[in-house]
Amino acid sequence: MSIDPTDPRPPSRQIADELREQIVSGALEPGKPLPSESVLVGTYGTSPTTARQAVRLLKEEGLVVSERGRGVFVKKQPPTIHMGSARFSRKTRAEGKAAFEAEIEAQGRRWGQEILGLEDVPAPRWVAEWFDIEPDTTVFVRRRRNWVDDEPTQVADSYYRLETVADTAIRNEDTGPGGSYARLEEKGLRLERFREEIAIRMPSPDETKALRLSPGIPVAELRRIAFTADGPVEVLTSVVAGDRHVFCYEFPAPE
Repeated sequence: MSIDPTDPRPPSRQIADELREQIVSGALEPGKPLPSESVLVGTYGTSPTTARQAVRLLKEEGLVVSERGRGVFVKKQPPTIHMGSARFSRKTRAEGKAAFEAEIEAQGRRWGQEILGLEDVPAPRWVAEWFDIEPDTTVFVRRRRNWVDDEPTQVADSYYRLETVADTAIRNEDTGPGGSYARLEEKGLRLERFREEIAIRMPSPDETKALRLSPGIPVAELRRIAFTADGPVEVLTSVVAGDRHVFCYEFPAPE
């Protein structure tokens, strides 16, 4: 193997692209070491600096990780978390399980949740728009981080009008069996539909820390609105690790 001088890609990119193909194809398996710098220099007839640049590109893409004193290894991809619309079923709440909890347990995995904050706060503009209230109107927010198999997978904030959560366990750390949606329906706020919007982006430094993301890993920012017949009762924003989730939806074909 050698660098193609007629290729418009820089030498480091040529090396990185070839190594990526080997990783994606499985020729370089997860957990296995990447060829050392000296091997890359000998294989491609390039300089150590170029070899290091190629490895850096793969690190930035989240494909390889460095282990101090051992070398660079192909990253082990965590098991995928499938997120389907069935998690919002009334049957799930009747069984005393919150939506995310039911989804994870159905996959035979362990679920945990950490409450990061329970606060009355000024409504962000996009939340105020859904609730049809003035921006900065005081609303209640539940901030939390969800864990799967002892690994953080998402951080989420749920916003409610103050009158919606008054005298409910939604204001407590433990919302009780079935989670917040069960408490809303106990109050007579029957949930009729949900809307989800998903955007893919790179994480902020705080999100990288909270989700323990490797360099180059994007996040999916999900915004979900829960509706009764009279309008939205919960507005949620959730940031999830992009390398650990697949969103799965089934719905009838529209007429």
